[in-house]
Amino acid sequence: MVAAGIVIAAPHSGSGKTVVTLGLLRALRRAGVDVASRKVGPDYIDPRFHAAASGRPCRNLDPWAMRPETLARLAEGDAELLVVEGVMGLFDGAADGTGSTADLAALAGWPVVLVMDVARQGQSAAAVLHGFSRFRSDVDVAGVILNRVGSDSHEAMIRAALAPSGVPVLGAVRRDAALDLPSRHLGLVQAEEHADLDAFLDGAAARLGAAVDLEALRVLARPARFAAPGAGFALPPLGQRTAVAADAAFAFAYPHLLEDWRAQGAELLPFSPLADEAPDAAADAVYLPGGYPELHAGRLAGNRSFLDGLRAAAARGAAVYGECGGYMVLGEALEDADGGTHAMAGLLPVATSFARRTLHLGYRRAVTLADSALGPAGTELRGHEFHYASITSAGAGEPLFSVSDARGADLGALGSRCGTVCGSFLHVVDRAFS
Repeated sequence: MVAAGIVIAAPHSGSGKTVVTLGLLRALRRAGVDVASRKVGPDYIDPRFHAAASGRPCRNLDPWAMRPETLARLAEGDAELLVVEGVMGLFDGAADGTGSTADLAALAGWPVVLVMDVARQGQSAAAVLHGFSRFRSDVDVAGVILNRVGSDSHEAMIRAALAPSGVPVLGAVRRDAALDLPSRHLGLVQAEEHADLDAFLDGAAARLGAAVDLEALRVLARPARFAAPGAGFALPPLGQRTAVAADAAFAFAYPHLLEDWRAQGAELLPFSPLADEAPDAAADAVYLPGGYPELHAGRLAGNRSFLDGLRAAAARGAAVYGECGGYMVLGEALEDADGGTHAMAGLLPVATSFARRTLHLGYRRAVTLADSALGPAGTELRGHEFHYASITSAGAGEPLFSVSDARGADLGALGSRCGTVCGSFLHVVDRAFS
């Protein structure tokens, strides 16, 4: 089914588009609209909030890291309306200038609703809208939602200033501390950790439902004009029976990858390292996705069933693959933010530190250097790095990837492999473009 879609974007990060999106999703759902959502770009946290708000799974759409056929497949769904939250500012993308929310909107033919934070603006908001609505002729800025409006007179002043643009103002949301969400170093606090998420979403829905013309929003939406979805999957399954770590420490797994593995016949066996669960003894592969292991390092170090289960899987020749936080746990030791060192699985000859924080951020092109669970040597992948951890020591293991950044600049080797165990700080999103 091809849903009618609309993109919720903003001039810059911090404009409030995530909370606006969440409020709209819950308000539309409460109004009986068959609604689902997507999130532009590399993001593990916002989609979980989306799913809680809409009652449907949210998938990512990444125009830099995903092939067009992958985008087309993931844009499909069984909903009437697809609300797509942008990333950063509307025209912000990778270092090479591609992969922005605007690129996706243009590719799909979806109209854009711009969330404008006007807390510290008056008539200058008109200049912002003028520039954004005319910057690219292939991007249709079809509506505006004013956010963090101070008063009736403030709203009236901005509406009057925007009127000559011809872009309709769909609503105005007042400043309200009740619409703030807590955050930590990699983004918002995870949805599962929010103390009273349903109450927050209901409150946001009440405010957005009263402030925004939901019917006008629906009327703007248009079906995507992607080419027919391709049959190829992003990655082959790591194994026929793959144990997948899934809890607050290992929550950063892209749903489309897991769905692809199931669609290719793999059985996924979730387990919780935080609950000291070992991967299933019958699994022929183990996947440790990223997350926040640094927040639980002491607990993980003491969970003997979990760590011994990882070692047993490696000893019997199962493929064991870790991404980012999962990679850190496969290493020898992890230093937490307070300087405490915790022994990890010891399956890869690396030690990592969160105390010596250095931001590593950006899209990556990666090529596997040897046969592994990710494919034969020479497999080309696209993904991203986003972490503050650093490698403090590295032993004799062989590197997993050669990598370059979005501009094509060579970044050297990344990751480690030892027997059937491998991992890196890279979050894989899709196979590379052919």
